[in-house]
Amino acid sequence: MVRSKAPSKKQQKRGIDFKKIKRKLGRKLPPPQNATNTEIKSKAIVLPEQSVAAEKTGLAVSRKGLTLKELLQQTSHHNSKVRRDALMGIKDLFVKHPAELKSHLYVVIGKLRERISDDDKLVREALYQLFKSVIFPGCNQDYEGPLISLMMAYIFCAMTNFSIEVRLMAFRFFDLVVQYYPGCFFSYAEKVLQNYEDILRQNKFYVEDKGKLKNALAGLVHCLSLLTSNKQEREKAIAEKKVLHAYELDAPTGVSISIDRLKELVQVLIGCFQEFIPLFNSTTELDAQSFHCILSILQSIDISMEFLICSILKETPQSKFLQVPDPTMLDQTFSSVLLKKLLGVFPLNPKYHLFGKEDDRFFVLNILISKTFLHLREWINPPASLFENYLEFIVNALLGKICSDTISGRAIWEKHLPSLLPFIPELVLEVAGDWQPRLLEAFTQTFKLCSPDSSLKLSCLSAVEKMLIPRGDTLDLDANDPVVVDYQISWIRELPILLILLGDKHPTSSQVVLRLILKVGQFACSISSRAIEYENIQYSIMEFFGTFQGGNICYGPFTKLPRDCQELSLSCVYYFSNINLDLLRSIASCFLCPELEPFLFFRSIEVLQSAYKAGHIQISDQLSFLITLVTRFNVDMESFRTFQTFKSLTCIVFSCLESMGDGSLILQMVEELILEQILLNLPIVNACAMLRVICKLDSKPTILSEKSIINLSNFLPAYLINVAQVSISFVYIDPDFCLTE
Repeated sequence: MVRSKAPSKKQQKRGIDFKKIKRKLGRKLPPPQNATNTEIKSKAIVLPEQSVAAEKTGLAVSRKGLTLKELLQQTSHHNSKVRRDALMGIKDLFVKHPAELKSHLYVVIGKLRERISDDDKLVREALYQLFKSVIFPGCNQDYEGPLISLMMAYIFCAMTNFSIEVRLMAFRFFDLVVQYYPGCFFSYAEKVLQNYEDILRQNKFYVEDKGKLKNALAGLVHCLSLLTSNKQEREKAIAEKKVLHAYELDAPTGVSISIDRLKELVQVLIGCFQEFIPLFNSTTELDAQSFHCILSILQSIDISMEFLICSILKETPQSKFLQVPDPTMLDQTFSSVLLKKLLGVFPLNPKYHLFGKEDDRFFVLNILISKTFLHLREWINPPASLFENYLEFIVNALLGKICSDTISGRAIWEKHLPSLLPFIPELVLEVAGDWQPRLLEAFTQTFKLCSPDSSLKLSCLSAVEKMLIPRGDTLDLDANDPVVVDYQISWIRELPILLILLGDKHPTSSQVVLRLILKVGQFACSISSRAIEYENIQYSIMEFFGTFQGGNICYGPFTKLPRDCQELSLSCVYYFSNINLDLLRSIASCFLCPELEPFLFFRSIEVLQSAYKAGHIQISDQLSFLITLVTRFNVDMESFRTFQTFKSLTCIVFSCLESMGDGSLILQMVEELILEQILLNLPIVNACAMLRVICKLDSKPTILSEKSIINLSNFLPAYLINVAQVSISFVYIDPDFCLTE
């Protein structure tokens, strides 16, 4: 029998302190029971009268609708793209509304200058272009002082920035300021040159980023060039003031740059130059960036040394009593550095010879080093062998043996060779042996072969003047040396040929040639060989005035050149000791040109009359010239101006005839010529002028020959009929001129 189960005991229920709630994943928790409701309900309030569009009404805005105030605020934005866009917007706004720039100039500069040291390259470049293309061109010179004072503090701050790129950009900004306001450089020259020294000592530039170094060096060249230009302008101003009596310099002039600062800068530049020397031994071609860096370095050294020497001479009182520079005045250590590390490496040649562009680049660099050497040769006592190396290069450069034979090579030759020509006269005096004839021959070849209108030709003319015109000192060439005389004669013969080649298209060059011809004529009387050559110029110069070909007049360049050139050419004629009749006819032919100013008629008569009084013209030739002017002058019957000019011309001719001697004697000399001209059916006013000449010179009783009286008797009836037929309008011009006497 199965035992029955005992009844189970019910478990006693206990109280639960914390009930555990099972929650399903993904469901939002309900808020706690004691949570506070923080919801806020509001309604929008619309105020149309305070909209942004209403605030900008009447204001200048950019393409994106932003005002100048908003754009200036965005230039300080943390995002570089926003800053750059703001600068572009400012540029756009100023282009559309130029008046906004002048109205808010100082506010704009004060805000934009903060971006000079911006850490973003594109922002700095946008700022640079904004100043270059809009702000500086739109500013007047009246704003120079305040504008520069606002800019310079931030530019100098950027020059000392930790970032090399920011520092280089600061030099670009300073160069831009100097381009528009050159005078500001002299106030900050010392500090700027110090910053240039610091940046050039960063050797990693020479390998890593030559493009940035090139820009910095180009700015340095520009700044240094202001030193020499300022010196020339200052000397010119002082020379003009010294014309005043008792003028004295009451204050120091010039730029306050210490000699030591310039020496340090030159040594730093020489160090930069040394870093590029390994490129000359490379098997590859000298790249463009490296070439421009070396070029700027050499230009900076040359300008610095030229200014340095002038500063030494100025600060040394005894220097003005020295006949030659004293080498001890230049520091010996400094001179040694120049000789060993710069001048001694001449000439620069590639280890593996290349052709074309490579030759031209090395030619330019060697020209610059030669120029520096010629500036310093009397200060550094170079070895004789080194001096001959430079002389050999100069001779070959003059002969065109170094540059390539291409069109670009010849252009480079004509562009860079003029920098050596100012030293040629002194070199010709100082060199010994066969160097003098070699230099003279090479220079003469250059003078004859270069283009007539080139800067090289002008430089040659300047050198010719120094070697032709005596200055009364030890720098004059020996006029008795047959070698020197032969070259001087060849230069003089080249002048009228050059004058004809220039024509009337290059008045500046023509003026230089005419001025040199005039100086040769003024000093020709003291040197017999030059006097003969100067006399021969009048046969070559006739084409310059005018010639007769097949009965027609071919006017020369004289008629179209400016007045100063025309007056110079007439002055040149005065110094011919025996002016021939053909030249007088050539000059007279010019005055038949209707485009010529009346002033030149009177000026030519004045010059030639003075030449006649000085014994340079025979009396018969002078009388023929005066009669030709009166008979050949073309009077427009409807032009009061030409009629008055002719009337003044005849009065001057009468005065000249009376001053040449007794009227009866003069009439006997010109009687046949006048009657010959009268019988050629001259225009009525010209015939009347000839009759007046006879009346002025004749006496009572008449001294006219019987033949002349008969010819006049046959001429006068027809002449009087022509006078009666002249139009009333012409008679009203000046009836006394035609009908009296």
